[in-house]
Amino acid sequence: MRIPARRTVGDVFAGLGALVVLVALVGGVPYALLSFVGPPIAAELLDVDLLFNQVGPSTIVAVLVLLVWLAWLQLFACVVVEVYAGVRRVGMPARVPLSGGTQALANRLVSAVLLLFTAGAVAVPIARLGTPAPAAPPMTAVAYSAPVVEQVLETQRTKKVYVVQPPHGRHHESLWEIAEKCLGDGRRYPEIFRLNQHKEQPDGARLRMADLIRPGWVLDMPDDARNVHAVPVTQARAQTLREHPGKAATTGRVADKAEQAVKEELGKRQRGQEGESRRGAGDTKAEPGTGRATDESRAADQGGLDLVDYLAGASLAAAGLLAALGRRRREQLWRRAFGRRVVRPRDDAASAEVALRLGADAPGTRILDVGLRLLGTELAAQGRTPPIVYAAHLSARNLDLWIHPPDGDAPAPWTVQDGGQVWRLHAHEGRLLTESPQGGAPYPGLVSLGTDAGGRVLVDLEAAQGLINIRGRQTTAALAALAVELATNRWSDRMRITLVGFGEELTAIAPDRVRAVGGLAEVLPELEATAAPRQQVLTGRVTGSPRVAHYLLSAVTPTHDEARRLALLARRDTAGYVVAGDVPHATWTLEITDDGKAKIAELGFEVTAQLLPRRHYQALVDLFRTAGRHDGEPMSQVRPLEDLHPPEVEIRLLGPVEISGLDPLEEGRMGLAAEMLVYLATHPGGVHPAVLGGVLWPRGVQAMVRDATIARVADWVGPEHLLVDDAGRLSLGPRVRTDWTLFRELVRRAERDPTARILLLEKALGLVRGPLLSGRPHGRYAWLAADDLEYDVSAGVADAARRLCEMRLEQGAPEAAVAAVRAALLLAADDEALWRDLLRATHATGDPARLHAVVDALTGPPRFGAYGGGLAPETEALIDELLPTWRIHVVRESTA
Repeated sequence: MRIPARRTVGDVFAGLGALVVLVALVGGVPYALLSFVGPPIAAELLDVDLLFNQVGPSTIVAVLVLLVWLAWLQLFACVVVEVYAGVRRVGMPARVPLSGGTQALANRLVSAVLLLFTAGAVAVPIARLGTPAPAAPPMTAVAYSAPVVEQVLETQRTKKVYVVQPPHGRHHESLWEIAEKCLGDGRRYPEIFRLNQHKEQPDGARLRMADLIRPGWVLDMPDDARNVHAVPVTQARAQTLREHPGKAATTGRVADKAEQAVKEELGKRQRGQEGESRRGAGDTKAEPGTGRATDESRAADQGGLDLVDYLAGASLAAAGLLAALGRRRREQLWRRAFGRRVVRPRDDAASAEVALRLGADAPGTRILDVGLRLLGTELAAQGRTPPIVYAAHLSARNLDLWIHPPDGDAPAPWTVQDGGQVWRLHAHEGRLLTESPQGGAPYPGLVSLGTDAGGRVLVDLEAAQGLINIRGRQTTAALAALAVELATNRWSDRMRITLVGFGEELTAIAPDRVRAVGGLAEVLPELEATAAPRQQVLTGRVTGSPRVAHYLLSAVTPTHDEARRLALLARRDTAGYVVAGDVPHATWTLEITDDGKAKIAELGFEVTAQLLPRRHYQALVDLFRTAGRHDGEPMSQVRPLEDLHPPEVEIRLLGPVEISGLDPLEEGRMGLAAEMLVYLATHPGGVHPAVLGGVLWPRGVQAMVRDATIARVADWVGPEHLLVDDAGRLSLGPRVRTDWTLFRELVRRAERDPTARILLLEKALGLVRGPLLSGRPHGRYAWLAADDLEYDVSAGVADAARRLCEMRLEQGAPEAAVAAVRAALLLAADDEALWRDLLRATHATGDPARLHAVVDALTGPPRFGAYGGGLAPETEALIDELLPTWRIHVVRESTA
């Protein structure tokens, strides 16, 4: 039967009557008992002699009073349970033991009272224990409204469930988010946990911890849940998943403001690319395993953060790529036009650089480079040929080399393990090694195969001394990963990599090392003509006369004749040959499984493969092509700053991160809180918490952790400084300012006021204390790669210093000109245009010793050691002009 969903006059009177009865029972009964008969336990019941003497009338009265108190207590418990269930709408109320009739009475009274406050109040009838339900229970309109009746009938036939959605990029659903979406309050997640705890899921697993749920799980939901599926109560979870694999149907309501704000934020990012789409026509096509097909889906993935899965995971390759990228950026800097910044990456290219900054293992790369070179040097000094290293294992604690045949005599600081099968360099010993050992690179063919539970596994492509056969559906992705790491690694000297049938675009990353050809026939004659025996090559590497190391990676299956020639060549040549397809007579077989494992049965290896799918290496190619553009682009617009007085809170970026005007925060939380404030301060338009979470935790974070962090920072900063608009976006208040904002305002005013220009520029450069956000921990602030800030700051500071240097030189004040340039070099040390200005200003002082010191600082090994590469031609020409004898001086220094 259907009952109108509105309160009638009878409902109101019934509710008022029930309220009076409840007040009388809950409050009046104990008041009457206390007033007329006393407390629950009378003095007679506490007398020990009662057990041995005759019971009198007073004792019987005391027992009856106790029973009345117990009955009232049972009724009170029933009322509390029913009120909780009705107000929280948790569905079936908990049953109070031994109180069937009493709880039924409480249910009717509470239901009638709740009807006074809401037409949709939920109060579910109590199922009687021990008695079968009547065939046709009577329905009355007094106790229930229409929604209540419909929910009772629905509960008898169906239940509500939610299917946990698959991850979106690096974002995974949590019980908090599900409770927020389906129950309206994330704090109700324990209700979902209790309903599903220890219940078997379709994959055979069970929910044991509230923060560990998996996509595809089917969760039972409270009866008031929204945006869920209604299924028969007896339906198996696996069947539910088959019938409802996608998202649950919504109620048709308009998306809330927060969801709209996220879409708007992503839309602004997508539209903010200034029309410079430089992806190829095939970039929007779906690649196997990427899960992305169009630009729209990429935008919904918060900038393509699934690139982190591959690029940040390739930690050694990431370090090499960043070093190669740094060399390109140096060239961009010295060719940059005044008033323009270097072209920054966008779209997938920007996300690729974010991933590289997150994952780069610079310490591990250094230990491999310095440790292996030192090993070669020590062996050469002893007149020994380096052993065959067929694999290596790099962890945070050690670098292990697996050698053949075993050798128990490892040169210090290397130690012997497992009877000479392993030579080990402890990480703490590796950190003490000098930066530039004199020896060559003995094992340039070491390349990452993948990772295991303990660290990164590398194999030496030369150690196979024969063909390496690679198989699997992801062969090209594995070959691309090998090629990128080989082309950019630090533990090699001269190298040539030939790619057959794939990777023509990869030549953009390292054109001096990588070449691509269409077939094996194009390179076989050359390889056969340049083959060299292994011992001769290894000896040359450690004695300082290395040959060019050569590696061939082929995605093309060779013909029978080509396979025969390759096999003969590989056995007598010190090189690495990795060939796809079913190749006979292969020494090793590298199998890439569909689930992303890399196996070499001959070595007993099975690791998580290092892969680089097409979209991901295309992102790297776009990144390097962007770094090769020398035209520059306009800097971001400056927002005028009216008030130059000190702010209440100042965030200093032009050097080590400092925040003044706030009480100190505990040290363990200060780093993340400071990064949040820096991001908000440099994005004054406001940032939605979902976007902020993706920035601060690019590998993913639960919403409850994100929100707790934001709440903690809000408490620290104060509501007057951390603002929230109607759309849920966070921004900093007007009394918070950065030193970069002040710097830009001073420069802007200097351009408009020639009389105060020098003073204003000197005041602006006085704000620079070091590199932008220097001292930041590894993995933090990776978002700078995809943001304007880093590019604007380096260009803005350099331009201000060059302008001031020029003006001071015109005034005949070279010392002031030197001071201006040195201030900018604190932040932009790689800008050779600044170094050229420093050379001119120092030359103007007339002090040859100071000029020699500047040249030494510029040409010495530490200057650009992180990125390598020589000086710009313009810089060398200027030094030749100002100090003609500098080359002789440099040769003497290097010889000494």
